[in-house]
Amino acid sequence: MLYNGMVTHRRLQPVGHHFDYRVFYLLLDLDELSQLARRIPFLSVNKRNLVSFFTKDFGDGAPNDLKASILEKVMQSGLSTPVKSVRLLCIPRIFGFAFNPLSTFYCYDSEDNLVALVYDVSNTFGEKHSYVLPAGLANSKGVMTQACSKEFYVSPFMPMNCRYQFSVLPPRETVALSIRQFHDGKPIMNASFVGQRSPLNSHNLGWAIARFPFNSLKVIAGIHWEALKLWLKGLKLVDRPEKKARKPVLAKPSLIGKRQEK
Repeated sequence: MLYNGMVTHRRLQPVGHHFDYRVFYLLLDLDELSQLARRIPFLSVNKRNLVSFFTKDFGDGAPNDLKASILEKVMQSGLSTPVKSVRLLCIPRIFGFAFNPLSTFYCYDSEDNLVALVYDVSNTFGEKHSYVLPAGLANSKGVMTQACSKEFYVSPFMPMNCRYQFSVLPPRETVALSIRQFHDGKPIMNASFVGQRSPLNSHNLGWAIARFPFNSLKVIAGIHWEALKLWLKGLKLVDRPEKKARKPVLAKPSLIGKRQEK
């Protein structure tokens, strides 16, 4: 599937700042990657093309079985429910380049129930970190909430001793993902993506490329441009901590989700 939508960032403290931009994401079933090239001639998997998807761009970065590496992360995190299928929401390479600040893996059981999410976060220093969280229960609007401590340096203007709260509307006609960041119990930043679904075919993908030919370049250029404006507003840089290897940790159920409202 293809999702056209809007990314929004809103900085709340210590100074207000807001920006948004339009992008498109692909939702790919990792069991169906081999079928993509047969359906769309200018899209390839692990080969160069106008649009390409390289498994080494995601997960642990190794050019191996991406689904297997995600299943390993989920298993190491302590989730007991077996995962049958994994779908990835991401920005593909266009003209050979891609940058995904956040790649989201939706993990489903044998009955197609969403049981876990793996959030792969990338920073502009070439580093990655995974947060593995159980899906929790949805509210009456189908939205799931999750929370965890921040463990990975992303923005030079954001402190490390923070907590994240995720609000997730799983991919259907609409996909939505919101991340609120808290420091000392106060919200300091909101970021979100909301997209509308279209079939992934040559026509829709070609149209998306025509509208956003520099999808990832726009993202990374926007990150640096907005960082400059924050610096000009007087925000001080946060020291980057030493990189430490961490295993993904499953958030405690008591920290996530709300019971289904009927």
